[in-house]
Order: sequence, then C-alpha cells, then structure tokens
Amino acid sequence: MAEVAHDFIWDDGDEPHAERRRRIMKAHPEVTRLFGHEWRSKYICVFALVIPQIWLAWATTELAWPAYLAVAYVFGATITQALFLAIHELAHNLVFKKASHNRYFAMVVNWPIGIPYCAAFRDYHIEHHKWQGADGVDTDVPSRLEARVVRGSLAKAAWMCCQIVVYALRPVCIKPLRATPALAANWAAQLAFDAFVVCAWGWGPILYFVLCVFLAGGLHPCAGHFISEHYVFPHLNAKQETYSYYGPLNRLTWNVGYHNEHHDFCNVPWSRLPALNALAPEFYDGLAVCDSWVGVLRDFVARDDVGLCSRVKRRTRVA
Repeated sequence: MAEVAHDFIWDDGDEPHAERRRRIMKAHPEVTRLFGHEWRSKYICVFALVIPQIWLAWATTELAWPAYLAVAYVFGATITQALFLAIHELAHNLVFKKASHNRYFAMVVNWPIGIPYCAAFRDYHIEHHKWQGADGVDTDVPSRLEARVVRGSLAKAAWMCCQIVVYALRPVCIKPLRATPALAANWAAQLAFDAFVVCAWGWGPILYFVLCVFLAGGLHPCAGHFISEHYVFPHLNAKQETYSYYGPLNRLTWNVGYHNEHHDFCNVPWSRLPALNALAPEFYDGLAVCDSWVGVLRDFVARDDVGLCSRVKRRTRVA
C-alpha cells in the first residue's frame, strides 16, 4: 500500500484479518475452545459500571465545580469508556448465549450514558468488521470533509475533544440507518430512563452523564484506543492498519487493546484475548504495537505525518 500526500492510504487488497484468521485456524484448530460468551461480564456491567455511575450522577450534584469536574473526569469518564466497550462486547454477542439477550441488556448498559447509542453502534460496528476500510461503508474511517478540514495540531486537538460527537454524526451523514424495532426500542428505553432520572433527581444527573461522554471520548487516557486501533503511524509500521496495545489500561477497558486479536476472532470474549495472543505468538509477536495510549494521543496531535488521512481505505465492493 502506498501513501498519497493529503489523501487516505488506498489499498486494493483485502483487509488482513480474514487471512490471518484462516492461517491461525489451520495452525491452531484448538483456538475454537476460546470462542463463546463470558458469563462474568453481566455482573461487571451491573455492579462495577451501571450502578456506580448512576450513584455518582446523583452524589455529585451538590459538589463544587472543581471537585465535580475532577470526579467526572477521573471516575465518570473512565466508567463511561468502560460502558462504551461493554456495549462493544454485547454487540458481538459475547455476554449472553442468545443474541436477543445481548441486545436487551445493552439497553440497560446504555442507561448511564444518557444518550441512545447501543442499537445503532451494533449495526455500524458489525459492518466495520465485515468491511474494514471500505469507502462509504465503514463509518469508523473519517470522511473526506473531516480530512480536508482537520489539519494541523490545533485542529486535530479540537477534533479529538469533539470526536465522540463526530463518531455519532458521521454514520448518519455517510450511511444512514433505516428505522428498525431495535433502534426504536433503544430510544424508548433510554428516554424512559432519562425521564425517570429527571423526575427523581432533576437534570443534574443527565448533565453528568453527557459530560462524562464528552470527557471519555476526548483527551482522556482511555480514549487513546480510538486512535491507536486503526490509524497508521509511519514511525511504527506504515504497512500495518491495525495495532494492539498490551498495557495496563486494558484492565479498565475490556482488553480492547488486544485489537488485532479481536479483529482476527471477534467471537472470542475480552477475558480470553490474552490467551489467544499466547496461543499463536508466531502470528502476533512480529506485529508493531502501541506502547501507550497517552503517547498515541500526543503523537496524533503533534506529528505532521499523522492525521485523519492516516487510515487505510478500500474501494467499495458491496452493494
């Protein structure tokens, strides 16, 4: 693949994960033992994420602004990022055996985010896996308009602060979804929860939820995974389009740093991704990795050779 200045990295070949998946399956047929759901995930969602975040939204309403912002950034945004990634696990049906149970439970996990999100994310994210980098299909890749407008360190920093809004609006502009019962149910469940919160405690908790969404998707250490996963960093490996991160922040983010492993086998739950890496070291040890999500955020803003064009795109081959 060859990089063109001020343009995306266009690749005429297939995405790399299907071929590596085939090779790993041939070399290690026992990999299938890692497939399936993780029964502990639902308890982590309820008792470590949903309930604590709702409690924090209520408990912080009387705090002074400095303490309020500190709690929202350190605790609230970290929990919100974990909620995003719990919904990611649910989108792959890795929490319950039945797909419908994953869909319904995702709406509960969505509650402390404050904005209906899980149903649309599921549809767009499955296409991201199926058609990685496909122009006009994979809405994880920035649009041409974004790439033209967002240039230079200040613009990239501003884009990163608002990227959660961009991630929400980009799919609507590039490939709008048709209304479905799942989307309607997600909106109904979320609006009902929000109405209950407002009636019980006022608007303060809702504002807390939304603030945490912005903080979690902006200049937050855990937000580094948004950049590290698929942006091509020439100083790491200009021929690689997916990067893994094996650092300590995986403990807070459902091992999403194991991103090559996840794309190779998206039916392996978060808790078994390290085992997948250990099972097939000959396929993963030679790949470039991201050493620091904070470093990724810094490099994305500061380096001139990295920007919104630093993504691999493929000509659309789907209807």
